[in-house]
Amino acid sequence: MATTPGSETQVVRALYDCIAGSHDLKLVLLAAVVCNLAAATSLTLLDHARISAGKARRLWLSSAALAGGTGIWATHFIAMLAFAPGLASAYDLGLTGLSLLIGVVMTAAGFWIALRPGFPGAAWLGGAQIGLGVGAMHFTGMAAFEVAGRVAWDPGLVAAALAAGTVLGSLALATTLRDGSVRVKLAGAGLMVLGICGLHFTAMSAAVIVPDPAVALSGTAVPAEMLAVAVAVASITILVLAFAGLWLHLRDERRSVLEGDRMRGLANAAVEGLVVCDGDRIVTVNDSFADLVGRPAETLAGEALSGFLGEPTEPGASDLAEAPEAQLRRADGSLVPVEVIRRVIDFAGRPHAAAAVRDLRARKRAEARIAYLAHHDALTGTPNRTSFNRRLEQEIALARAAGRPLAVLCADLDRFKEVNDLFGHAAGDALLRAVCAAITAVLGPGQMLARLGGDEFAVLAPNLDAAAAEALGEAILAALRGAETGPAGAIAAASLGIALYPHDGEEPETLMIQADTALYRAKQEGRGRLRFYEARMGVQVRERRRLEHDLRHAVERGQLRVVYQPQTRIDSGETVGFEALLRWHHPERGTVPPNLFIPISEETGSILGIGEWVLRETCREAASWEKPLRIAVNVSAVQLHAPGFSELVHEILFTTGLAPARLELEITETALIRDLPRALATLRRVKALGVRIAMDDFGTGYSSLSNLRAFPFDKIKIDASFTRAVDSSEQAATIVRTVLGLGRGLGLPVLAEGVETRGELAFLDAEACHEAQGYLFGRPAPIDTFRHLTTKAPRTAEDAA
Repeated sequence: MATTPGSETQVVRALYDCIAGSHDLKLVLLAAVVCNLAAATSLTLLDHARISAGKARRLWLSSAALAGGTGIWATHFIAMLAFAPGLASAYDLGLTGLSLLIGVVMTAAGFWIALRPGFPGAAWLGGAQIGLGVGAMHFTGMAAFEVAGRVAWDPGLVAAALAAGTVLGSLALATTLRDGSVRVKLAGAGLMVLGICGLHFTAMSAAVIVPDPAVALSGTAVPAEMLAVAVAVASITILVLAFAGLWLHLRDERRSVLEGDRMRGLANAAVEGLVVCDGDRIVTVNDSFADLVGRPAETLAGEALSGFLGEPTEPGASDLAEAPEAQLRRADGSLVPVEVIRRVIDFAGRPHAAAAVRDLRARKRAEARIAYLAHHDALTGTPNRTSFNRRLEQEIALARAAGRPLAVLCADLDRFKEVNDLFGHAAGDALLRAVCAAITAVLGPGQMLARLGGDEFAVLAPNLDAAAAEALGEAILAALRGAETGPAGAIAAASLGIALYPHDGEEPETLMIQADTALYRAKQEGRGRLRFYEARMGVQVRERRRLEHDLRHAVERGQLRVVYQPQTRIDSGETVGFEALLRWHHPERGTVPPNLFIPISEETGSILGIGEWVLRETCREAASWEKPLRIAVNVSAVQLHAPGFSELVHEILFTTGLAPARLELEITETALIRDLPRALATLRRVKALGVRIAMDDFGTGYSSLSNLRAFPFDKIKIDASFTRAVDSSEQAATIVRTVLGLGRGLGLPVLAEGVETRGELAFLDAEACHEAQGYLFGRPAPIDTFRHLTTKAPRTAEDAA
């Protein structure tokens, strides 16, 4: 059948006339079925080759080429069997076999080219190769076709046939290799079938058979019946390969489903959001990622990941692999800071990109909180010491450049520890916050309040001279006195020290030291006031600081010693015990008076270690005496209020072996006034051990009678200030008589301190005072001076008889 190509309509009409007029339509339909089956099978096997490597890849590629080439050949010859030219025909055996070989080899070459990694347009080029292979196989097969006549060709239709096969073949492979889904595979197979069938029937339309009785069939030609058997074998091969490909596809699908379920289970157990992508398209996500985005997980498949992850937050980073931090866009339009870590994984038999998306909001809040706490006080929210020092350096530099003054005020709350002890630490915290609020309210622009630690505060006031700094300090003290600052009447009284730049120092550290020195002087002079730094203050403060430092190490350096003063019964003159007195002999300062170092030790807290050493040393010494004399030890208010004091006394008595009744602890009224309930509770625990308790310096306090009533003391000690004038001052004599009468009324023995003359002793004897202590009976001295009092006299032979 011949035609002259002039238009698309003529080509289509020629195809229709060729198929409808010259072919058995049943066999044409069979050829189409075989072609579809071969295309689907070969492309399925090709997909397996694409995701495989090495030997397995070559095996899948060979199977795909065999299925495709055989299918193309079978399609061609089934269609040839359907062709009825009306003349005797047969098929040359050699060319028929060559056409099969061409079909398989050219298909293999096309598939191999299409799978070249990194080769641009490989799928298109491989598809064109297959299209040309189909054309080569077709025209070789037509050369094998023998008929009683001559075959002429229409060049236009031949070119159209080759173009159809090449274009559609390229499109088929490019479509198939773009995605591994079933839908895409079917679309690719359909395009492949169109290419094969389009090329065959267009080429058949280009052939014109002119009958020629002179042309005889060769003797080696294969009849159509034998060709049908060969085609049947080829079709069976295609069917076997098709079922094998189907089985592999179903197996892979099942494996993919199982792997997907397993991965989803593992992914949903992760706290971070996990997303698997094919390129930029989301394949699957876990529940954490869906919650982070704010959309159901099933609605995210197929979306572009770039639609959720914004630009990287790290400067200079170009993609997520370089910048792990990015902004995640939620469904409501809000942005969430996230950390993204990408990895390449094998998913469903193919490489995919897996991204772990971690919510950074909690970490960002923690980092912001840490950064805030690094420069602010956690309790009050004011700047801390670090921020204050940095700001002070900056302001000094500005003041130096501008030639202007600057004031630093150091503040310390008065008796803040008592607020904690009486009302608890929660009340102390509330007081500190109220103090900050009160001070901040009186500060002007550019002035800064900082909490340096504990109850210490500092104010930085740029461009303030002495007069303005004093006015600011007075305003701060007034604000504190009038503020609502604490429970149960706790008042935020404070002392202030002021140092000025450049008068008192030009360096930050120097200014702070001078302001602290002025603060110390304000506390010494009665608290609740302010003082400016003066040069002489520095000498006094440095001297005191050195004394504090040396006192902390006095025990370990062996500079402290205990001296003893006898206590005597007035009526018999018998020594009943000793009072232990502490002395400090400094290698450079000589003997330091107790009235100087004891208050310092109480302020710094070193009295706790010193007091324990004295108690342990005196108990050890008294336990070695042959006579069971009492030993009296003074106890500081700091010791009495320290936790575990009664347990310490019990441990020392147990360790030294001293009988509790021989130990007498002397307590001043000051220790009771500070916190009466706590002091009485501690004294009751000590007394329960069998230890005696004496009230020292009786008459010097303001609540002596109430204290005597609150606690059953074992002895009263009259202060030496009354005893020394008892024989010359009627007023002192009246006070002593009153105390002695009070003791008799309460049934308490009374000891008079500071007895130095026989006149004082005679008065006390006449007034029935029980015991006395003073220089008249012995000055404080090492215990070796009084060995004759602690040792029993040797018995004579007469005593023994």
